[in-house]
Amino acid sequence: MIIVLFGAPGVGKGTQAAILAEKLHVAHLSTGDAFRAAIRNQSEIGKVAKTYVDAGDLVPDSVVASIVEEAMQDPSFARGAILDGFPRTRAQADALAEMLQRRGLSVHRVVNIDVDDATITERLLSRGRADDTAEIIANRLDVYRQETAPLLEYYSAVDSLLVTVNGVGDVQDVNQRILDTI
Repeated sequence: MIIVLFGAPGVGKGTQAAILAEKLHVAHLSTGDAFRAAIRNQSEIGKVAKTYVDAGDLVPDSVVASIVEEAMQDPSFARGAILDGFPRTRAQADALAEMLQRRGLSVHRVVNIDVDDATITERLLSRGRADDTAEIIANRLDVYRQETAPLLEYYSAVDSLLVTVNGVGDVQDVNQRILDTI
């Protein structure tokens, strides 16, 4: 079972992925964690990614996809995965489909967690991180709308693959909404 959690920054993808992974007995794959592990372990693809990160450049889609594929080689992903933060572009979505096809798998469900911008901004500001200012959050939401949100159309073209759930409310209530769609 491959579940893709989708939505803007701050909608709760990471929180929901952790809960779902435990309830569904599948591994949670956070792209950020996979990146850090590949770089820390100095895998071949991790070394490539590090050159982009060190230069402050955007890591190419092919490198991101390779990092995810490398991470999914771990036996903990034998039963499937909850993907959090991947794919973010059409090229990444295509790479995911190809990667899964080679393994005889496919995406079971894409869950779009929908939260309004005001709530997202409030959530992110409350974390108290230095990089969570109102201006940076607004920019991240703009980037999401321009680069990642178009994937909703990509996934809606596949019958019954994309579902949207209301991401506002109690964490467990949101989780139940997601489980009801799966």
